Amino acid sequence: MSMTRLGEGQDFHVFANLYRELYPEDVLTLHNGISADQDVTAVIDQLAARNQNPMLVCEQVSGLQVPLVTNVFASRTRLARLFDVLPHQLHDAFQACANAPVAPRVVSHGPITDEVVEGDAVDVALLPMIKHFESDRAPYITNAVIVAEDPVTGVANMSYHRSMRHARNALATSLHSRGHLWRMLQTARERGDVLRVAMVVGAHPLFMLAAAARLPFCADERAVAGGLLGAPLDIVRTPRYGIGVPAAAEFVLEGSIDPAAYAEEGPFGEFTGYSSDRSTNNVLRIDTLMRRRDAWLVDVVGGPYAEHLTLARLPREAEMSEKLKARFPSVTALHYPNSGTHFHCYVALNPTRDGEARQVMLALLGWDPYLKTVIAVDSDIDLQQDEQVLWAMATHFQPHQDVFMVDGLPGSPLDPSSSVHGTTSRMGIDATRGAGFEGIRARIDPQAIARAGDILRQAGVRP
Repeated sequence: MSMTRLGEGQDFHVFANLYRELYPEDVLTLHNGISADQDVTAVIDQLAARNQNPMLVCEQVSGLQVPLVTNVFASRTRLARLFDVLPHQLHDAFQACANAPVAPRVVSHGPITDEVVEGDAVDVALLPMIKHFESDRAPYITNAVIVAEDPVTGVANMSYHRSMRHARNALATSLHSRGHLWRMLQTARERGDVLRVAMVVGAHPLFMLAAAARLPFCADERAVAGGLLGAPLDIVRTPRYGIGVPAAAEFVLEGSIDPAAYAEEGPFGEFTGYSSDRSTNNVLRIDTLMRRRDAWLVDVVGGPYAEHLTLARLPREAEMSEKLKARFPSVTALHYPNSGTHFHCYVALNPTRDGEARQVMLALLGWDPYLKTVIAVDSDIDLQQDEQVLWAMATHFQPHQDVFMVDGLPGSPLDPSSSVHGTTSRMGIDATRGAGFEGIRARIDPQAIARAGDILRQAGVRP
């Protein structure tokens, strides 16, 4: 796949500066100083209320010695530009690259080796953090990608884990997803050992997307990053444990997680819109702090905002879209709306037989452990528009025959409505027209629409 200049290279600075050059209207730069206590999130909140989601550059944040960049992933149009496609082609573009992994390439040095602090000189205060919500226990790193390598195979796992200051040389973090990193930590516990890790804070957006990918246990997200980048990810080895991290990263912390060490962590404003103190309360002891000389803090807006949701969700959407379309050719589109955080999904299809929409929804509810509700609609419904999906429900859906529920399934540990055991029920709603539906949609002739556009322009109404 041909990539634009945005998708070339591996340096976040190069990406950000080029994006500002190519799309200045999609970048908001704040030159005056703002507070590190919630101001960044507040600005994003007010922009979202205006239906605006620009990449935000904050040149001066109190207490930080570096610029801050955030909201990069809030726009699907912005992400599509990385792949040189239109937004509706983003799923296919992501999967095409992710399905062609490229193994990482070890290099001797890079920007991340500019400054290296080790041992007793390590101080977490050297790592910039901000507070995102009033209810947060402390300032948090929201863009913390933990890299752990299998000691036998060398295959790495990458995953995101919220992290806050705990001590001069330690962070409190949560592995509440209980995914592959949790599994590796339990293996270390069985060996009577600690889990050696590196935490990457800030890197190229395609690396960050790769870190959110869902892969089998034996697969390496760094190779997916190479597939997305279209070239091997350049990695350097950390000084003490030799873990491969991006050579052009902003900050890297090298250390270990002791399975027997615990610390208070949370609450933190999560994607549900609630502050969550559900945590595994792990401690990451830091032995080395690496940073580039001109580092930026690449923040991810937490909570239920578009950036947090899209970064976590796009790789999952792309995977589900690929699976569904391969198994059910009638499926035309898939979308996880921001209004449903990670728990709702819309799927559009051209049903060819009775029960097909239900079968598609069952597949989705079985494949994705986060989903609680799936709504199936016909292919003429724009899934990006909540009001169109709700209209389809209002006019095509009969509750006594078009809904089904399944109970007692494992769900997200951050779902505040789940049981104390973390189980949830799931629901499918068939809002397709179905066989025998009678109705003709009220439409306006395209020529009349064109004339109306001319009339409004002549009246001085801006588009």
